[in-house]
Amino acid sequence: MTVASSPTPVPVDSPDPPAQLETQLETRLESLFDDRSLRPIGGEDGTLAATGLVDGLKAVAFVRLGTMGAAGCEAVVRAYDLAVRERLPVVGLWRSGGARVAEGIESLHGAGRIFAAMTHASGVVPQISVVSGTAAGGAAYGPALTDIVIASEGGRVFVPGADVVHAGGYDDPATAPPAKPGKPGGVVHVVAKTDAGALTVARRITALLGRQGRVMPEEVADADLGGVLPDDPRRAYDVKPIVAGLLDDGCEPVELQPKWAPNITTTLGRLGGRTVGVIANNPIRLGGCLDSASAEKAARFVRMCDSFGVPLVVIVDVPGYLPGVAQEHDGVVRRGAKLLHAFAEAVVPRVTLVTRKDYGGAYIAMNSRALGATRVFAWPSADGLAVMGAVAAVRVLHRRELAAATEEERPAVERRLVAEHEKIAGGLRRAQDSGVVDEVVEPARTRRAIALAIAGAAPARGAHRNIPL
Repeated sequence: MTVASSPTPVPVDSPDPPAQLETQLETRLESLFDDRSLRPIGGEDGTLAATGLVDGLKAVAFVRLGTMGAAGCEAVVRAYDLAVRERLPVVGLWRSGGARVAEGIESLHGAGRIFAAMTHASGVVPQISVVSGTAAGGAAYGPALTDIVIASEGGRVFVPGADVVHAGGYDDPATAPPAKPGKPGGVVHVVAKTDAGALTVARRITALLGRQGRVMPEEVADADLGGVLPDDPRRAYDVKPIVAGLLDDGCEPVELQPKWAPNITTTLGRLGGRTVGVIANNPIRLGGCLDSASAEKAARFVRMCDSFGVPLVVIVDVPGYLPGVAQEHDGVVRRGAKLLHAFAEAVVPRVTLVTRKDYGGAYIAMNSRALGATRVFAWPSADGLAVMGAVAAVRVLHRRELAAATEEERPAVERRLVAEHEKIAGGLRRAQDSGVVDEVVEPARTRRAIALAIAGAAPARGAHRNIPL
């Protein structure tokens, strides 16, 4: 692949692109495709669409520079028609100020046609967007309707186009916040340092979703994943080394939205040669609690993977939902229900691994047996499967008995009650006896156990769109 340097910027609010625009358009697409594989399929007025190879996989791509006129929008629609007809991934390269003011309603109609084409393609073919520079107005909603949005560090995504911003006396678009996944909007999934880096990530994701492969358990080597867990079960740790150790070494994984709702991680990679999606609670952030944002983040990832037939691996270490009035006001019930719905609806093979604790409503939401998990594994360290932690439960259920004890007696009474409660109300043994955990596996056997579970499940693909939740 030849990676070109960033071309001379095109004014995003200019209705008349410069003469060198055609060369810039082709140069950008050549940077995405394998060498000498680009085949133009049409384009005009600041837009060029083409087919080509991405790591040997045929794909459709278009580049959109300058404001969005009706003719250029129609070229994008035709590219989408071809992609859907031939079931090819679509990659869109965006730098645009939105609808062209001089064209009026025709420009808005053209942008709407793109949005309709993207919606009809949702869940049918993978859609990846790359933003370099400004993506405003209609050029912001275009990427937002796709499955994965990648931006270079200079990328900016915001609603009002440049003309509208200036005419309305609002802040200059140059001061718009960078399109980073750590921002509250959560629009961008991956931020790369450079335009070339963004295209490299786009190639990796296109290959992961467009050529998924098949799992080969016999080629999965064992690895001890349990060394990350601290000796003290109450201590936090970063789950990302476990995720990295689970996935194949030969294919660099892609974590999506790493700085937005970081108490849960969502990663695309390969296991045994097959593309999988990994969702994991991350105890180093908010103790691994689910909250409104992380539930929504995970729900969208589940639905995306399900719509493209990507098996899911769910790594669970969750103390419950984050409590508090702020969470209620942030829609934790409504947004948490999205995760329940996403898992209950999913038909792809989905394997759950409980590493330490799995409490309360979050137990159900994290791909539990009740929601249809294909297989549920647990490590020997996973002795916290219950409505709540044993200490908290005892303090609720036996508050009178604890209150009646003297201050000197109370710790011993509480320890006795906790031990009794663990035998009666939860724990790993009871989870196995009741069938909500299928098997206890040692950390060193985890990779092969999960690969075998995925290989033994019937492949399936959800029949739904991937709406931006």
